[in-house]
Amino acid sequence: MIDRKRFSLNRIIAPSLTLSEFLELTAQLGLNKVELRNDLDGRDPVDDMKPSDFARMAADKGIEVISINALQKFNLAAARPKTSEELPRLLELATAIGCKAVVLCPNNDAADDRSEAQRYGETVDALTTFGVLFQAAGVLGYVEPLGFGISSLASLVVTQEAVQKSGYSCYRTVIDTFHHFIGPEDQNILGATYRISATGLVHVSGVEADIPVKAYRDEHRILVGPGDKTKSKQQIVCLDKLGYTGDFSFEPFSPTVQTLGKAELAVAVQNSLDYLVSH
Repeated sequence: MIDRKRFSLNRIIAPSLTLSEFLELTAQLGLNKVELRNDLDGRDPVDDMKPSDFARMAADKGIEVISINALQKFNLAAARPKTSEELPRLLELATAIGCKAVVLCPNNDAADDRSEAQRYGETVDALTTFGVLFQAAGVLGYVEPLGFGISSLASLVVTQEAVQKSGYSCYRTVIDTFHHFIGPEDQNILGATYRISATGLVHVSGVEADIPVKAYRDEHRILVGPGDKTKSKQQIVCLDKLGYTGDFSFEPFSPTVQTLGKAELAVAVQNSLDYLVSH
C-alpha cells in the first residue's frame, strides 16, 4: 500500500482558493505537501505575499512546497530572453520559501516547425545553460515531458538522455500519468530504458471521457477513480514497485474539479486517495 503522505496537491486543483484556503484544504486532507503555480490569472506563485510571510504561513500549517510549476517553453531558443529573465526570479522565490524544485515544461505549440534534431539540441542547450543557475541556487529542476502530439519533448527516455548530456546532476524527470499514457512510450520502458531513479515527481490525473485518446486534453483531466482510462493507478503502483519513493501530486485541470466547493473538493480528493492507495 502506498503511503498517503506521499501525495500532494497541485494548486491547479483549486485555483480560486486563496493560498491560505488551499493550504487549509491540504492539511484537512491529512496531507502536508503542495505545488505552487505561476500561471493563475497573472498572480505570482505566492499571490504577491512577501516570501517570508508565505513561508511562515506554510510552516504554521505544517505544509511543505515541493515545486513551483513552471518555467514554460524552457527548450525554445527563441524564448530564451524571457526564460533567462524568469528563471532567476523563480529560483530566488524557491530558495526564499524553502521549495526544493522548479518544474520545466517544453514548448507545446502546433506552430513549432523545428526538426527533431533542433528540438533535442535546444533542449540540451537549455539544460546546460540553466544548470549553472539551478546548481548555484541549490534547487532541483524537474523536467516534464508532455505527451501531446505537438509537444517538442514527449519522451521520458529522450528527456533522460538530454539531462545526461547536459552534464548537470540538478535535474530530475517528472512522470505525468496523463502525459505518459497519451505519449509515445508504454510502461515497458519503466525500469528498463528509463531509470526510475531519474524521477523527481509524479503528476496524477485521470480521464473518464468517452473520446479517442488523441483527443485527450487538459480539460479532460479529473481526479482518478475506478472509471479512469489512463491507467493512472496501475502506473503509480508500477512505479512504487520498481522503487520510486518520491511524491505523487494531484494535477487535475478539468473545470469540473476546479469549480467544486471546498467541502465537495475535499470529499472528491479523499475518495481518489482511498482508491489509489487501496489494494
